[in-house]
Amino acid sequence: MTPTTYRIALAGLGNVGSTVLAILHREAQSLRKRYGVQFLVTGVAELGGGALDSNGLDLGLLLETLQAKRPVADLPRIGRPGMVAIELLEQAKPDMLLEATPVNLEHGQPGLGLVQAALQRNIHCILANKGPAALAFQELASMSDWGAGWGSDFNPDFVSVTGYKRPPKLRFNACVAGALPTTTIGSRDLAGCRVQRMEAVFNGTTQYILRAMEDGQSYAEALADAQRRGIAETDPSLDVDGWDAAAKLVIAANAVLGQATQLSDVEVQGIRTLSNATVQQELASGQRIVLVCLAELNGKRYQLSVKPIPLPLDHPLCRITPDEMAVVYYTQDVERLSIASSEPGPEPAAAAMIRDMLDIIRSDFERNT
Repeated sequence: MTPTTYRIALAGLGNVGSTVLAILHREAQSLRKRYGVQFLVTGVAELGGGALDSNGLDLGLLLETLQAKRPVADLPRIGRPGMVAIELLEQAKPDMLLEATPVNLEHGQPGLGLVQAALQRNIHCILANKGPAALAFQELASMSDWGAGWGSDFNPDFVSVTGYKRPPKLRFNACVAGALPTTTIGSRDLAGCRVQRMEAVFNGTTQYILRAMEDGQSYAEALADAQRRGIAETDPSLDVDGWDAAAKLVIAANAVLGQATQLSDVEVQGIRTLSNATVQQELASGQRIVLVCLAELNGKRYQLSVKPIPLPLDHPLCRITPDEMAVVYYTQDVERLSIASSEPGPEPAAAAMIRDMLDIIRSDFERNT
């Protein structure tokens, strides 16, 4: 069978973006055999430039260049010094945009503008950058397949604000705790159930720090250790102040709980002020402090918060390792459903992006048959 070819543009060549390239390179034959698809990466962009080839970039060459910490823009013939990510949409002519640029939770740029421009051009979008979905979910939904709604809100005659009767698809599983299928479980596997409560550990940095503090390290020592290991950023504010977790909770509230939500709707408290004495005292009393993302149904709306909370040691969120993230759903009919994933590096998030790409292809196939 001749594989169906999909042209791919990738914005962002950091840890997640480069790992996506590595998976596509390694699994090219498997993807053709198992799914009948061939992904042709026709353009990539990073800060300072990019690379283009309408016949498909040599992924091995790109990976060697990134491993050597050289700019892809310097590559002969295919390098494009000074090219910005939005030029990918015109020059790479992609069927799908993979957005993995750095997160900005103030205004979402440049990722938000790039995703908006792609959807305007009827290009499917797969996000690892949570900024666009956290800051502008409802707008992006109106430009994509999410705007058609679901259940009683489903509109089979939906036409996106961009005028497409068959609007482009938007996927963002990698934005909500990497490989953890938070939105898939909540919206598909619990379909028909009314979620009454959702609890989650959505931030790996704070999970690592809190567990290190249980072992006797101070907050400052645990943070410094996390930074040395590459778990925490040089500026860890988004993580330790709770905003990274809050952004993921906002996406889950919009996508799973069906509640239009912004960051300002979430009560946020980080872990900076916790002492290891407090953490160890709770542990001695049979509880473990966890930075909990909580959505709890109160009447017709969910109350949303991100806070360090002591939980009993037999709670699912207390049984995960320092490298894991997890989500627990509670409904009337499924009393409790919990799932955890190990997230020691960028591979799980990259794998989630590949999963989203295949989901888009599958949904296109189902619609065409």
